[in-house]
Amino acid sequence: MKSVFDSLRAPHYLVPLFLAISAGVFLARTEEPQVIPLWEKGAPGFQDRRNEPELAKDYWVRNIHNPSITIFLPTKEKSNGAGVLIVPGGGHRELVFNAEGVEPAKYFNELGVAAFVLKHRLARETNSPYSLQIHPRQDAQRAMRLIRSRAVGWNLDANRIGALGFSAGGEVVAMLVYSPPAGDKNSADPIDRIDCRTDFQIVIYPGPLGVPQDKIPADAPPAFFLVANDDPGHVGPVLSQLEKYRQANRPVEVHLYARGGHGFNMGRRSKLASIKGWPQRMTDWLEDSGILAPAPAR
Repeated sequence: MKSVFDSLRAPHYLVPLFLAISAGVFLARTEEPQVIPLWEKGAPGFQDRRNEPELAKDYWVRNIHNPSITIFLPTKEKSNGAGVLIVPGGGHRELVFNAEGVEPAKYFNELGVAAFVLKHRLARETNSPYSLQIHPRQDAQRAMRLIRSRAVGWNLDANRIGALGFSAGGEVVAMLVYSPPAGDKNSADPIDRIDCRTDFQIVIYPGPLGVPQDKIPADAPPAFFLVANDDPGHVGPVLSQLEKYRQANRPVEVHLYARGGHGFNMGRRSKLASIKGWPQRMTDWLEDSGILAPAPAR
């Protein structure tokens, strides 16, 4: 007589299918990108808020009190040793995390570049306790120091670690790039002793914050700027930085598109061929700048 367990047994031909599905689910779960808080015990002065949950819906993330980087590493076969810190836009009220964080990170992985998406504290969010001039800069600097502290483990070339920012994220990148990069040699925290130098910057339709009023540093990193001419609030910051780079005789490339508006992300949702193709212009620049060169032999 058959037991109840016999009736629950799957036909033998379904077993491989079940195992394949189970393995697929397992792999999908294990491939979730790693998230590393910038400070083990929470951001300085705000440690008591580190356990407050983030709010995430649709395309955005808000309520960030425990800033972090999300890690996207290329396959070993594709890896060339370059790395990029990605700062999504969102007006300092939210982060457009998927379209301006995850999507560009995966694009960079296909180029062999390791990508680290920053979740920084949002100074313009309702009832935010953070300062626009202090905390995004602090988070970006700490993120770059954290990346550099693990460069060996992530197979990064310490001379090819840059930053990419969209919109308000471009302002955060400016805060990072144009601020003194030296670490605090007397800090008790070894990560804070490391410099937060940026080896290149890529900035897409940025705002004006973070850009020096006068000259840029004489050693400002090679730069790639891109904006649409019908995005009036964001053309000025690009042209301003272009002029400062020219005055400093530093490497710079600018793309000013006739149309495109603001917030076209990686261009996939645009109906304009020029906007759809902008990531290739960036890739060309990365290639021409030697950033995509094969990893040096160890």
